Amino acid sequence: MKKKRPEHVNHERWLVSYADFITLLFAFFVVLYSSSQVDKRKAGRLALAIQVAFQELGVFQTSNTKIPLQDEDAMPFENVQTIQNVQRAADLSRIVNPMKGMLTNSAEAQSLQDTREMIETALSPEIRRHEVSMGMRREGLVVSLKEIGFFDSGSPDVRPAALDAIGRLVDVLRQRSENLRIEGHTDNVPIHNARFASNWELSTSRATEMISLLITRFTLPPERLSAAGYSQFHPLASNDTPAGRAQNRRLDIVILSAPPGAEAPIPSP
Repeated sequence: MKKKRPEHVNHERWLVSYADFITLLFAFFVVLYSSSQVDKRKAGRLALAIQVAFQELGVFQTSNTKIPLQDEDAMPFENVQTIQNVQRAADLSRIVNPMKGMLTNSAEAQSLQDTREMIETALSPEIRRHEVSMGMRREGLVVSLKEIGFFDSGSPDVRPAALDAIGRLVDVLRQRSENLRIEGHTDNVPIHNARFASNWELSTSRATEMISLLITRFTLPPERLSAAGYSQFHPLASNDTPAGRAQNRRLDIVILSAPPGAEAPIPSP
C-alpha cells in the first residue's frame, strides 16, 4: 500500500483575489475618465458655439480657436479662448446698440450722442438747477422734464416760465428726424381733485398737453409724436422719500432710436 504524499499548501492564493480587485479598480477609473472626457467635449462644443454665434454678430473679436474636425474630438478648455467684449472702432459698419439691445449703425449711435451734447448745451441752466436730466435707455435718448420746473402740482398745463426752455429743446429736436414719444409719470401719492380722479389721468393728460404744445406753438410734425401715460409704475427713484417722489414726477421726451415709421417699443421698467 502506497503512502499518500502530504499536500502542498499554497500560500499565494491571495494573489488571485488581489488581481481581481486591481482589475475592477482599473475598470472603475477607466469609466470615470471616459465620463469626464464626454463632459469636456460637451463643454468645449458649447463654448465654441457661443463664441461663433457672437463673432457672426460682430459683437466680439474673431478668435483663433480651432474648430475640431470631428464632433467626437475633445476640445480642451485651455484651447477655448476667453472672449472679451471690445470697443468697436468708429469706422466699423455695425455695432451693438445698448439702447435697443440690437445691432444698429454706428452713425445712428453717434448721432444720438451728438444730439445729447446739443441738448445739454441748450438746457444747461435747467440741468444745473436739476429741473432737467438726461440718459440713454434701450429705446433711445431720454430728456426728463421735472415737475418742479415745468408743471404746477396736480396740473397738466406747462408753466409759462418753462416755455423758453421747451423752445430751446425744440430747436434741437427740429433738426432731427427720429420719432418722439412723450411719457407722463407721477409719484405714488393718490390724486383727487375736480379735474383728475387718478394719477393715470394726470400722467396721460400731461403727455397729450405737451404734444398739443409742440404741434400748435412749435410746429413739430404730428406724425413724429406719440403720447403715453404711466402713472406711478415706472419710477426713477423710491417713492418712500420726498426727494425720490420729486424725481418720479416728470415728463419724459424720448428720442426713439428706431427709424421713422417703425413701431415704438414699450419702455423698460
